[in-house]
Amino acid sequence: MNSEKKEIQRARMWRYFLDAATEMIEQDGMDHVTIRKIADRAGFTSSTAYNYFKDLSHLKFFASMRFTTDYINDLPDYLSKGENTIENWLYSWECFCKHSFERPEIYEIIFMEDLGGSVDDLLEDYYKIYKEDLIGLPEEIKPIVLELNFSKRSSLYLKDAVEEGFILEEDVDLLADTTLMIWKGMMNTVLNRRRRYTKEEAVQKTLSFVYDYVRRVVVTDKQKEINYTIR
Repeated sequence: MNSEKKEIQRARMWRYFLDAATEMIEQDGMDHVTIRKIADRAGFTSSTAYNYFKDLSHLKFFASMRFTTDYINDLPDYLSKGENTIENWLYSWECFCKHSFERPEIYEIIFMEDLGGSVDDLLEDYYKIYKEDLIGLPEEIKPIVLELNFSKRSSLYLKDAVEEGFILEEDVDLLADTTLMIWKGMMNTVLNRRRRYTKEEAVQKTLSFVYDYVRRVVVTDKQKEINYTIR
């Protein structure tokens, strides 16, 4: 079998297993997903599933990506709401928070769970199979979507804010890392039920913390140019 036929076969098998996993997550919840159950639903054996996925965490990761389509589709609109890069970035956080706290179990798998390997490599594999997920996305958005490491995503986007004079180059990575930690902290709080936040409260509190930290980092003379309202 030549390489092209192997890729076609691989794509077809991926779809069988991911269709089954997606159905199980929707019907039974993430906690009830197992390799055996997914393989049974797909009409194959567990050993066949392991020919295409390293382990259950990888299969859950790829299945979870299926549930981010609404977020990816909404992101370009949010990124265009502001008048400058910082405002657009804050709106992108709003988009991310609204979708992630709507389905916390999905976003935990994608952005927080230890997958035992390079997430970037996993994402590259995903988009080789699901090229249609990128159809219609503006070119400037594709690198952000393809870069799964959230801090790298933010750093990539915030470089324009440096050129606009809003933040210093040396603060880019700190801003990206700290805001990610804010989101992870709230996500852990929600998932562990340490506090009974509604999804709306989780979104509002996370955005409030993110916005407060952003204003601390933005150059003093440029702070008055940031007009973002948490809704």
